[in-house]
Amino acid sequence: MASLNVGNLGEYLREQRRTAQLSLRQLADAAGVSNPYLSQIERGLRKPSAEVLQQVAKALRISAETLYVRAGILDEKERDELETRAVILADPSINERQKQVLLQIYDSFRKENAAEAAAAEADADVEADAGTAAEPSAESPLDAPDAETPLK
Repeated sequence: MASLNVGNLGEYLREQRRTAQLSLRQLADAAGVSNPYLSQIERGLRKPSAEVLQQVAKALRISAETLYVRAGILDEKERDELETRAVILADPSINERQKQVLLQIYDSFRKENAAEAAAAEADADVEADAGTAAEPSAESPLDAPDAETPLK
């Protein structure tokens, strides 16, 4: 597990809060944490628990996993997917129904692409196995017709 990157998390939370057009007090109330505590998180002075991050994410309508990555709680291997989801959920220009539809479409494309990639990999494995199983037979020079002997 990576060490907590609290400063980066705090800056990110402040940016998301401002994007959502929420005051510090409004976000603190919505997340169920104290105003001073949230202020300390934003300034990088406190290390919030995963539970607090989840509450803040819910209040900001962003992915909790995104905050876990920012805090160093989760690895970054799925960061692109998480960031895409966070951007969709944080976009103030689309409504909640549109956000959910976009996320469903995104998920279906990811599943479709994963299935195609798995099928392509399986096909490649089958071809590789077929290539090693069928060894070319070496023809004996006696079996091959002589160029000077007429064929019957």
